[in-house]
Amino acid sequence: MEATRSAFEEVVSLRQAKQLIQCMAHEQSFLLLSPPGLGKSELVYEAAREAGLPCRSLLGTQIAPEDVSGIPRIVGERSVFCPPRVLLPEKPEPFCLFLDELPACSPDVQKAFYSLLLERRLGEHALPKGTWVVAAGNRLQDRALVRAMSSALVNRVTILQLRVDTADWLAWAQRAGVRAEIRSFIATIPDALMRPVPAEPVPFSTPRAWTLLSRALDMAQNAGFLSNELRRALAFGRLSPEDAVVFCALAEDSIGAVRPLEDYLRKPELLPKGDSARWFILDCIRQFVRDGRAEGMKPAVINRFLRSLSHEHQLLILNDMVEVWGALGADRAMYDLLRKVAA
Repeated sequence: MEATRSAFEEVVSLRQAKQLIQCMAHEQSFLLLSPPGLGKSELVYEAAREAGLPCRSLLGTQIAPEDVSGIPRIVGERSVFCPPRVLLPEKPEPFCLFLDELPACSPDVQKAFYSLLLERRLGEHALPKGTWVVAAGNRLQDRALVRAMSSALVNRVTILQLRVDTADWLAWAQRAGVRAEIRSFIATIPDALMRPVPAEPVPFSTPRAWTLLSRALDMAQNAGFLSNELRRALAFGRLSPEDAVVFCALAEDSIGAVRPLEDYLRKPELLPKGDSARWFILDCIRQFVRDGRAEGMKPAVINRFLRSLSHEHQLLILNDMVEVWGALGADRAMYDLLRKVAA
């Protein structure tokens, strides 16, 4: 049982999934599974575009079985099923067939896809040679109107469990023109890129949510009426509340692009002046040190950084981490703080 669970939980990044699709989707059908908002659809469109294939999509929740098998007509003394044009174009040229929200299809629709997924056929009609068949959907645990899939369907596809990769997304976001403050925020707090699906139907942070927020902020700014109030409304309408609070506070403090955290340790004067922004950067530095990423920095640098902070801020980042900071050589600064606080 443990081996089965571990195998099922194996995940790949969007970049790795794209490589697999481009390599073998002309022969094997794929089913991409992930939480909502990860970017499955964009992945398929991008993979097809790079391969020079037109992408035709079907939304599983909006089709009936006859939309797959086709409508019968009489030819001579026999009935012939005519597949829909989206599944079988008039020109026999390869294309990418994208079956979106396949796990949300009714059992009858899922069954209609069996021969398409395995044999690349619609009744007596074969798909053009070289055609890709890629499906996507959410997982049962994501509370996204997903139905249980039959074992017959599962056995006809290669299921890829997807995960978000922050570095890949940031590279894509820069190419796609996502706002610099959003990219900087995600680079500093990678967990904010993809939050767990909440139990209630409320906004939560996903790559799609951040991308759409960026576009909304661009449109409001271009129209000339982007204000702090409207920024908060847009952020809370898209993101998890904890991310919306911090993101808006930083934007209102005009923190700009967040530097690498080592820069603040070496040059404390670079710390932002606003309270919200300063608290945010210090909390990030605290996590940076806790994760062991400050190892190798000289004790003189560490001590100078701590001494540059107020007593309140020193206590914040030292709390429950005295041994960690001590291992970096911060004994002198901590001794000075203790003596001043106790005086």
